[in-house]
Amino acid sequence: MRSKRGKYVAIDCEMVGVGPEGKESALARASLVNYNGAVLLDIFVKPQEKVTDYRTFVSGITPELLKNGCTFKEAQRQIADIIQDTILIGHAVHNDLKVLMLRHPKLLIRDTSKYKPFRDTVDGRTPGLKKLVNSILNISIQSGSHSSVEDARFTMSLYKHVKTDWEKSFGAKRGLEMKKFLEQRKQKANSSSSYINKGTAIRKQAAVTKDDDDLDDSDDE
Repeated sequence: MRSKRGKYVAIDCEMVGVGPEGKESALARASLVNYNGAVLLDIFVKPQEKVTDYRTFVSGITPELLKNGCTFKEAQRQIADIIQDTILIGHAVHNDLKVLMLRHPKLLIRDTSKYKPFRDTVDGRTPGLKKLVNSILNISIQSGSHSSVEDARFTMSLYKHVKTDWEKSFGAKRGLEMKKFLEQRKQKANSSSSYINKGTAIRKQAAVTKDDDDLDDSDDE
């Protein structure tokens, strides 16, 4: 049974290296979870360019995992469909959106790497997810290679930990703007393709640098 999406979705992507010395990043795995951490999507993606560094120690990606992966376009389509009209939570989520060549309304993005109270825990710098989860939730993660499912779940946990204060920080005006925006989106019933960044050629993935079971599906959010 497919998990209920709900209003909130957290995303995390794993990258592999392409190009000379593997210095550019390409999408290899994408995971999305709902408010309760249930997996909405967890897919491996065949990069459009030759992989020159699998970064297995960090990414957990191996050649075998990508053999039956879907195409970049298919991953992009599925993700665009899931995140449409949701509040999207991620850690340095701009990197994920960039490598996916997707855009999402700024009003609906909650980036845990940019939330000021989180940044204050590391003297105003951008906190890594591992350090942030340890500091805020007192949990150790990423002891070995990364799991995008685990990272997405803990990013959602960070958001839930401060959700009330975070949303209040926008003020009543921002809240009304967001509500109005979502109502307009529903009325227009735009297709998910509206989120695909058509200004960037799909044939080449964006170059970026980046630092299982389902849970209970009940969700009153």
